[in-house]
Amino acid sequence: MNKDIKKWVYLFVLSIIWGSSYILIKKGLVGLSPLQLGSIRILFTFVLLLLMGARSLSKIPKDRWGWLALSGFLGTFFPNYLFAFAETAIDSSIAAVLNGLTPLFTLLLGLLFFKSRLLKKQLVGVLVGFVGTLILVSEGASVATTGKSLYAFLVVIAAFCYALNVNIIKYRLQNVSAMGIALGNFIAIVVPAILVLSTTSFSVNEAMQNPEIQTALGYIFILALFGTALAKVMFNELVAISSPVFSISITYLLPIVAIGWGILDGETFGLLQWAACGLILLGVFLAAERKKGQTRKN
Repeated sequence: MNKDIKKWVYLFVLSIIWGSSYILIKKGLVGLSPLQLGSIRILFTFVLLLLMGARSLSKIPKDRWGWLALSGFLGTFFPNYLFAFAETAIDSSIAAVLNGLTPLFTLLLGLLFFKSRLLKKQLVGVLVGFVGTLILVSEGASVATTGKSLYAFLVVIAAFCYALNVNIIKYRLQNVSAMGIALGNFIAIVVPAILVLSTTSFSVNEAMQNPEIQTALGYIFILALFGTALAKVMFNELVAISSPVFSISITYLLPIVAIGWGILDGETFGLLQWAACGLILLGVFLAAERKKGQTRKN
């Protein structure tokens, strides 16, 4: 498949997968605590990736393991727990729009620390997409629990972590395969996740006897399989064949997917929301710079 076509396919598929993750997290929190959810999600994903890509480990250069570990903590470990805690107190729509800060952080970090090139069209695209996201969630987006609005700041921290991670993948892990990056990430964070889980009251015996926990684990398994394992590999390849700003533009499309779930659930979708979707798609299109703009300065 042509790279230009492939990156757009990956962008929209990942938007659907990750746009659905907010609902799965909410469902998982019904039977699990944030620490349990984050840890079990990592454990499930580690096992799945090990089954899918164990052979890729031998091809990882030894001098890249430090960057892989850092990428694992920034791109998965910390955001997993931050989103789980945040969604105990704020609406998923708030989480979605705050995650839209990721492209802005990615652009700034790339300029400051990774010497990435800036195209004016990219900057305009990022701003247009963010405006569209703000409009999209402006009606009906509210903090779910009074007095806990500071939990929204956890999503901002997660967005900053994502921005750091995408630049690391693009500029420090270029010679590692998409599967190698994903599995290397989880090898680095699986033991810390087990240690975190051990501090909670999670019990396998209790889980086997509690239908609510079993249902929550089912949602987390789906989240781990599609939203983390498969999506991580696809995202790593997307970063490799496009720019950090374009790849992270996924965060602008997530609210559209969330509204799609709302429509299926009987919610209405007005003209203003359609206009906002148009702005978001325009922003993503503008952020997709030409190939000559994808290289960094040396």
